[in-house]
This record gives sequence, C-alpha cells and structure tokens, in this order.
Amino acid sequence: MTRRDGGAGPDDLPARYQRRQGRAATLMLGGGGGVLILCGVFASMGATGTGPWDIFAALFAAARGMELTTPQRVILYLRLPRVAMAVVAGCGLSISGAAMQGITRNPLVSPFTMGVSNAAAFGASLSIVFGLGLFPGSQGGVVLTAFFLALLCAGAVYGVSIRAGMGAEAMVLTGIAVNYLFSAATSVIQYFADEHRLAAAVAWAFGSLNGAEWGQVRTAVGAVAACSAGLLLLAPALDVLSSGSDETARSLGVDPSQTRLLAGVLSVMATAAVICFTGVIGFVGLAGPHIARMLLGSGHRRLLPMSAVVGAALTLTADTVGRLILAPVMIPVGIVVSFLGVPILLHLLLVRRKGGR
Repeated sequence: MTRRDGGAGPDDLPARYQRRQGRAATLMLGGGGGVLILCGVFASMGATGTGPWDIFAALFAAARGMELTTPQRVILYLRLPRVAMAVVAGCGLSISGAAMQGITRNPLVSPFTMGVSNAAAFGASLSIVFGLGLFPGSQGGVVLTAFFLALLCAGAVYGVSIRAGMGAEAMVLTGIAVNYLFSAATSVIQYFADEHRLAAAVAWAFGSLNGAEWGQVRTAVGAVAACSAGLLLLAPALDVLSSGSDETARSLGVDPSQTRLLAGVLSVMATAAVICFTGVIGFVGLAGPHIARMLLGSGHRRLLPMSAVVGAALTLTADTVGRLILAPVMIPVGIVVSFLGVPILLHLLLVRRKGGR
C-alpha cells in the first residue's frame, strides 16, 4: 500500500528494509573483495618487476616446500607481511574510531584524540632514546613499552572519567588533556636526544609499515579480531548510546557507564595492538568511520564492518603510494594517509551536503 502523497505506506516498510539490507551487504562484500584485489595488486608492485600471478606462484612454492627464488622471497617475506599489516592496522584503527565516536557521541573523536597514540609514541621514545622500559635496547622492547604506555594512558583516562561520573564529555576532555600531556613529554625527550636516536624516535612517531613480519601480523590479527568481535556484540548498545542521552539509554535498559567502559577498553586494546608495531597512524580512526557512515548510515552492526573495510583500503593505498611515489625513498604511511584521506573525506562531505539540499 502506497500513500497518495508518494510516501511509503506500512506495507512498503519491509521491502525498504530488505533493500537497505541488500545494499549494505553488497557494499560490504564488494568492499571486502575490493580490498583483497588491492592486496594482490599492491603486493605485486615494486622494484623487482613481479606481477599478480607471481604471488600465487610464491605461495604455491612455499606450500609445496620448494626452493624459493629471490623475487618469491621478496613477495613472501617483505611485501605480503607489509600488505597484511596495512589491512590489519586499517581495520583495527577504523573500528576503534567508530566505537569511540559512538560512546562519546562526538564525530571528532578517534584513538589519536583520546591520547592513546601519543602515549605509545612517548613509550617508544623512552625506549629508543634513553633505553628505558621493557627489554631496553631491542625492537621488542620498543613494541612492549609503547603497548604498556598506551594501556597506561587508557587507564588514566578512564580513571579520571569514572571519578567525574563516566560521562561522554568527561572522557573527551580527559583524553584531550592526556593527549597534550604525552605529546609534550615526547617533545621533551626528543629535545634531549642525540641525532641518530632522534631520527629513530621521529620515524616511529610518523607511522611506518617498514619491517613488518608475519609474527607481528599474527599478534595484531588475533588482538584486532577478538576486540572487533566484542565490539560487534556491543553494537545494539552502541546504537542506543550514540542516538540519545544517558537518561534515554538507561530507560531502554542500557548502562552507559558499563558500555563506555567495555567498548572503550576493547577499542584501546585494538589500537594499542596496532600502533605498537606500526607507530602513530592518526587519521584512519577519524576518516574511516565517517566515510563508512556516509555509505551505510550510523547503525553499528553495519558501521563497524564497513569501517574496517574503508580503513583497510585507505591504509593499504596510502602505504603503497608512499612506497612507490618517490622510490627508493619510502614516505611513512602516517603522512601519506592524511594526504589521501583529507581530500576523500572533504569530497564526500560536499557531495552529501549537495545531495541533502
């Protein structure tokens, strides 16, 4: 039944719902397939002149235990781990950003805004410049110290927020304050560092996928997958919390403080598991959820997976551009992702505004 004014009647609602669900599934499946295609294409691009079929040949040779050629070793142990880490990093940071924006009801919030990234940079700088932290003097020590400081930052933000009533405003303001604190502390360390250690600390803070290894990828995949599954289970509560006030959420049976705590801890864990290996990649957690929300709306059952797809595509493309555009010089992915993401986000905002007129 259709109304005379051209609007949808009650009988049209199930059909409209089915169309929306079908469109969402098509976009997510198409986006996921597109990311896989990008992985194959980007992994085959480089100075050695390999092609997409060389990837299958390298994987087949490794599976059969055959002796690998030099190009196959480059694909298996340099390019594929880097591509895989780019996908995992984009997924983890973008999903974390979407969840944090939901629990704070603030579209400008991201893991970077909450201070986690700068805290990790502070931990890495401590380990690189002064040899402090866990297992000093080793790459593993840098990773573990960065991870520990990221968790410490999250604990400080939530501790202050709980004392202040665990409201959205308290979380955002505390995160911004802690973010500036760790940024200033990192600057102090870098000011007193010698030339070589300063370069290493600054390079880590830029964000880079150089030196990604399969062991790091497995660790990051496990953490991001577990945290993402937990966030998907919280999707109905995130919908309620992001669409109204805390009083409205309580009237609908959702505990705002508990939801913020659980979703925030999962988001921080996913972010820390990524940036302790890659360094600071700040823009993905902000742009990825916004682009996904423009495509599929704000329902978190669709928003979280789509954010993962968008974040993976953005990070993967940015890393490949940074790797090839000035080869053999590699531009850190944290720099390139901002150059690519800002125009895309602004374009979508302008298109959406014109479409809404």
